[in-house]
Amino acid sequence: MPNIDQLITTFDNAVRTLHGVYGHRRPNPADDIEAAELSENERKHVAGLMRVDHVGEICAQALYQGQAFTARDAKTRSHMLGAADEETDHLDWCKKRLDELDSHTSLLNPVWYVGSFAIGAAAGLAGNGWNLGFVVETERQVEAHLDEHLQELPEQDGRSRAILQQMKEDEIRHADQALHAGGKPLPQPIKEGMRLASKVMTTLAYKI
Repeated sequence: MPNIDQLITTFDNAVRTLHGVYGHRRPNPADDIEAAELSENERKHVAGLMRVDHVGEICAQALYQGQAFTARDAKTRSHMLGAADEETDHLDWCKKRLDELDSHTSLLNPVWYVGSFAIGAAAGLAGNGWNLGFVVETERQVEAHLDEHLQELPEQDGRSRAILQQMKEDEIRHADQALHAGGKPLPQPIKEGMRLASKVMTTLAYKI
């Protein structure tokens, strides 16, 4: 059962994530890339894409925290928390890019966080193999999602492209690590359910 320290840490992460207190360790991949000129339509479209990607990272934080909260052993818990810690960089990079585009993060972030935490907690209760398998499938779907966004970005927007490319590389690595740690393939109905939930999230987050 989770102890008081886990409860405090989990609550602290939720507050920091939802209030934009991310912190980061790695340099922003866009730091050395000159900002390109975008039309108003291009700016709005890129902002929508980056907002969706930011929501994806909000969900990832909540999923990892939920999975760590109910993980069956310390090794799996450490794996989840380590991945969550590294992906705070993604939150920071997406938020700064949204600021540059004079846009905002999703107004529904608290909803995304709570829902994703519940799903992650359920995955943790299912056992370590399924818990890690959920990470693998989540990261694979995020990888495909980032690929789509990289194709949709205006060709001249090197700043957004650098951020998403680094995020994609990180997601691939996290999926591989979870797989090698013993992740089990999820049943197809669960994979399809995850894709449907992702579609709802991306549609709403692009606009709100």
